[in-house]
Amino acid sequence: MITIRPFETNDQDYRLAVNITNAVWPEYPDTVDEWKESDEKRSKLLKRGRFFAEIDGKPVGFASYGQSLWINHPGKLFVGVEVLPEFRRRGVGAALWERLCNEIQQFDPLRLLAHTREDYEDGIHFASKLGFEERMRDWESRLDPASLDLDEWSRYHHQVDEQGIEIRTVAELESDPDRDRKLYELEWLIDRDVPSPEPPSKVPFEEFQKVWERTNLLPDAWFVAVDNGEYVGMTNLWTSQANAKLLYVGITGVTRSHRKRGIAMALKVRSVEFALQKGFSEIRTWNETNNQAMLGINNRLGFVRQPAHIEYVKVMREERPEDAHLKIQDSPQEEEKQEIEAN
Repeated sequence: MITIRPFETNDQDYRLAVNITNAVWPEYPDTVDEWKESDEKRSKLLKRGRFFAEIDGKPVGFASYGQSLWINHPGKLFVGVEVLPEFRRRGVGAALWERLCNEIQQFDPLRLLAHTREDYEDGIHFASKLGFEERMRDWESRLDPASLDLDEWSRYHHQVDEQGIEIRTVAELESDPDRDRKLYELEWLIDRDVPSPEPPSKVPFEEFQKVWERTNLLPDAWFVAVDNGEYVGMTNLWTSQANAKLLYVGITGVTRSHRKRGIAMALKVRSVEFALQKGFSEIRTWNETNNQAMLGINNRLGFVRQPAHIEYVKVMREERPEDAHLKIQDSPQEEEKQEIEAN
């Protein structure tokens, strides 16, 4: 018999949830500490729900829904359903989905966002069965920093130097009293041009500043292109607590006014230099399949393409005129609810 129970914020449930997620996504392991930190830094404005499916008291599946300030609408929710491989096709996913759908009705859902990987056949079948439609794909690419002959790419450093553009780390820019505000505005300029299944929203500045509290942040691997005091491009790398040799690319981009000048390539080369100097063995990044400019840079550097990640959207209702103005901040600011008790 399948029973559904809420996730509770204790060590045992964190371990259970992380173990299920890691079993479903073994190439992208997380740790309990990373989940706890993410929860701690999450805006209290955002509503969410998480719960387990159990068979004979054993957790065999995990589901979640949640709002995001990056897509700021109370009815646009990220959702996920994970079931241990050996317990699939036994109604576990359907039971989790039914519970999830019942809970999200309180938000008058507009669209649901989910993802899987193109070689995860069970995930593709489940998404299609539930009425999700593919919105876009992101190629994953991986690089062994040791495979790159950095001397061959040093010309890009000289090229930006000749334009009077400096590549500096955020640690080196700490003395700039406007650093955080400049980074915030730069990231927003870049985000607006990054393909996304939904139009992005500008997060509040105070939410952006929480980045400095993140354990996986590497201030010495966050590189900024500076043109006469103006921040015009950046790339950053993040660590993984589950894999000490792995780095993830957070965001790479250059403002429109400074593109096609070799800046993005110079930033990427600096990030690879950092990875090599610090002994990391792999860098992973994702790019939308039509983002030819960034894919071209990664291909030239020797990133090896992996299976694509598919972004899905499920339309729950027709859009209304007021949806254009709805924001999460406008929703009632009641205490964040825990999941409803299972029957």
